[in-house]
Amino acid sequence: MPSRLERRRRVSSTALANAAWVSNTLSALRDTLTARHHSRDFIYAYGHYLRSRVVAMGFIFLLLSPLWLLIDAMMLPEPLHRFTLAGRVVMMVGFALVVWWAWRSEEQIQRIRFSTGALIALPALFYALVLSLVPPGDSQALIGYSFIPFLLVASLSIFPFTLIESLLAGLLLQGLLTFSQQVAGTWLTPVGFEEQWLLAALLVVALTANHFQLSLLLRLYRQATHDALTGLLNRGALERRFAELEREAARTGKVLPYGLLMMDIDHFKQVNDTHGHSVGDKVLREFARVIALQVRTGDMVARFGGEEFVVVLMGADITNASLIAERIREAVETATLFDHDGHPVPVTASIGVACPQALETSEEVLKRADAHLYCAKAKGRNCVVASDL
Repeated sequence: MPSRLERRRRVSSTALANAAWVSNTLSALRDTLTARHHSRDFIYAYGHYLRSRVVAMGFIFLLLSPLWLLIDAMMLPEPLHRFTLAGRVVMMVGFALVVWWAWRSEEQIQRIRFSTGALIALPALFYALVLSLVPPGDSQALIGYSFIPFLLVASLSIFPFTLIESLLAGLLLQGLLTFSQQVAGTWLTPVGFEEQWLLAALLVVALTANHFQLSLLLRLYRQATHDALTGLLNRGALERRFAELEREAARTGKVLPYGLLMMDIDHFKQVNDTHGHSVGDKVLREFARVIALQVRTGDMVARFGGEEFVVVLMGADITNASLIAERIREAVETATLFDHDGHPVPVTASIGVACPQALETSEEVLKRADAHLYCAKAKGRNCVVASDL
């Protein structure tokens, strides 16, 4: 039989595993509830994914819309045909504009979000038009249209919406169903309750799909763009972000100002040789944590390779970037790091600073910052260089 100590260890490990599961679940729920905690880089990647879904669904809705002209002619009273035909034409033009707008909005997340909302709103508005034209109690005329709220709620699961966004859209569609039931005369009847329950069940399914879809996107994004050891952006993600900044500058004709810090842990090879690679990994993680604490939320911190790190300070000039670089250098120098035996491991950093000049690419800015970094090493390390020597 296991000893009391072994049983305690098992209980402790189980409790830790349960606590980790609860923490991960709450973190995933926070990430999918709203977009407040999403990084700027993820929002761009999310925009590309959402844009492809909008274009695909816009084409499908555009192709299916003419098929309902026959249903209009069969189900609706003849005096309403000209109104519904006009509404159908407007809706089809709207779908075409949504597809065109989303296709042209490759780097503009707000326009993509607007396109997505319009894609859901157009059929809902057309259905509201039909409801306003049909005489009250004429449920026969709504046979070809009553499925629209259910179709739109089911469509919510196709897009990686946040839970709040899907819930608000679902509640609006629930209100549209209520309006249709009042027109058809089924409001507060057994048939009406059944329809309301079915729509609510579909909304729960859509919310669940949104949660898992957005969680998967976030997990895949972090695996593809973040360094596994430090949790910072990797070099590929940094280069993609620079490419986006350059495209934005080409589109607007304005160079977005930023300060670029290229930094290196001094004598890192000696740390590995003296204390071992596991301590070296610990130093890299702690170094990354210290850097992240010294910058703002909108700035970018990336592991460039090995013991080299890059910080991009959005909107900073050379003076502000130099001040932040000095603050990082001091924070690294005063940080207390220990090896596995509790012995202190002194760590310092050399930093090169550069800002983009006229018509200068991000690659050229990186080269200048790297040259300044080597100047800092030549000066004796543990210092900041922000100008050519």
